[in-house]
Amino acid sequence: MATNKRIAFLTAGEGIEEVELTEPWKAVTDAGHTAELLSLEEGEVQLFQHLDKSTTQKVDRLVSAASVEDYDALVLPGGVANPDALRTDEGAVAFVRDFVGSGRPVAAICHAPWTLVEADAVRGRRVTSWPSLQTDVRNAGGDWVDEEVVVDGNLITSRNPDDIPAFNRELLSALDG
Repeated sequence: MATNKRIAFLTAGEGIEEVELTEPWKAVTDAGHTAELLSLEEGEVQLFQHLDKSTTQKVDRLVSAASVEDYDALVLPGGVANPDALRTDEGAVAFVRDFVGSGRPVAAICHAPWTLVEADAVRGRRVTSWPSLQTDVRNAGGDWVDEEVVVDGNLITSRNPDDIPAFNRELLSALDG
């Protein structure tokens, strides 16, 4: 089992679906890896349980101060507002684009593939997401499918919180591979 890998979790300041951040975070840290929260602003990010505010989580580093080379994998949690805000931030989009281009694992769940679409990272790739993104994915040149988890090269995608066990399994497999 590979250990001591650094995993970046990239979020905006709010609208993050709590379990889509906390469950993969727990999976990677329980496996002996280091998780780090990157965001657009310092301080804390607001997590949600669907549309209701829940807890907050401290930001470890600004995405503007992060380098792809610092991390072994990238996780993009969903929520509706979170990836919608990320895809409007040029620095965040560039970080995601560069990460995908590095060949390192990139795992995106629920609405998070919106950021992959903005980074032009789904063209010619097979991905899944929350169903409402399927037109966006197809318009960006991706092959959208309705499956609990899809692995296409270094991209790992899932549809929703119910898919987290499969999402985590594939993320950990990519880290060990």
